Amino acid sequence: MAGINTQMIKELRTRTNAGVKDCKEALEEAGGDMEKAVDFLRKKGLALALKRAGRETSEGLIHSYIHTGGKIGVLVEVNCETDFVAKTEEFNTFAKNLAMHIAATKPLGVRREDIPEEVLQREEEIYRAQATGMGKPENIVAQIVQGKMEKFYKDSCLLDQQYIKDPDITIQGLIHDLVTKIGENVTVRQFVRYQLGEK
Repeated sequence: MAGINTQMIKELRTRTNAGVKDCKEALEEAGGDMEKAVDFLRKKGLALALKRAGRETSEGLIHSYIHTGGKIGVLVEVNCETDFVAKTEEFNTFAKNLAMHIAATKPLGVRREDIPEEVLQREEEIYRAQATGMGKPENIVAQIVQGKMEKFYKDSCLLDQQYIKDPDITIQGLIHDLVTKIGENVTVRQFVRYQLGEK
């Protein structure tokens, strides 16, 4: 397609780490629009990531991060399929960025099912009382509670959180991007976040 040159393909490759052929196809599909081409590759990558999601992840690493000043520390376990990938710079950088993200955002768990039931019940009760106090009918109260719980999950669950270095994507989206680049399934198994003076 006219208008798509090697410089554009090079720029898209730098931004997405996709192959030359995939970048050319994405730019053609997007009519030369760089942002649309990035989205096209992301969606394609997401499909590949979902195919790989069932594969076992028994290798990986535990990354530690101590925030400047030594008042916040994080240990995070990130898993992949092979020891080879676990040793790559790409995988290690991901683990490091993830640990820094956890230090900054203080998630309560990796996924929604990791949040203790009593915490969820307490949040729901608070939101219900707030909505009821505004004199809303029950069906509207239920909708308000559902909406606030969804926001709570996005704030509190690591995989649902917006990535601090790029708020346009979630941590789950970041993982999908990594899976596309390295060709292996990646999972975040667990993390521990320590803060001075907190239990």
